[in-house]
Amino acid sequence: MTLILGIDPGSRITGYGVVRDTGRGCEYVASGCIRTGDGPLPERLQKVYRGVREVIRLHGPVMMGIEQVFMSRNADSALKLGQARGAAIVAAVEEGLSVDEYTASQVKQAIAGSGGAAKEQVQLMVMHLLKLVQKPQIDASDALAIALCHAHHRQSLIPHGLATARRRGGRLRF
Repeated sequence: MTLILGIDPGSRITGYGVVRDTGRGCEYVASGCIRTGDGPLPERLQKVYRGVREVIRLHGPVMMGIEQVFMSRNADSALKLGQARGAAIVAAVEEGLSVDEYTASQVKQAIAGSGGAAKEQVQLMVMHLLKLVQKPQIDASDALAIALCHAHHRQSLIPHGLATARRRGGRLRF
């Protein structure tokens, strides 16, 4: 059984979700949000970094999936999001986790069957797949969806002997 951490990065709220991949499906372990407040950006990034490290140390995942930055109309927001991603990635790598990145449409496709699914639809599918009785907060739900996407991606590679391969630049690297 493998523990997988999913991260939905944000400069104000970073969602996290941990699932256990049993090989026959996934089980819920934990989820929540790292809230950074309204302080200066460097302090908020430090909170993301420390929060991700704390989640890793508490739950012991061995791999992480994280959402890629999408370019929005506001370049400043995209840059801040990228910096929050960087803080989370560094925390994971320092703790020895392998890290894979997924676009929002890849996550939605893996969870809801459509790359254009609404956040609420993804949230309901996460609840169904993990047999949750309460809706997780939306950022935590997105992080759980990323963890589930990573688990599904791994499972699709196992029959081909590629489960340990890593994606870089759209290509598998061994």
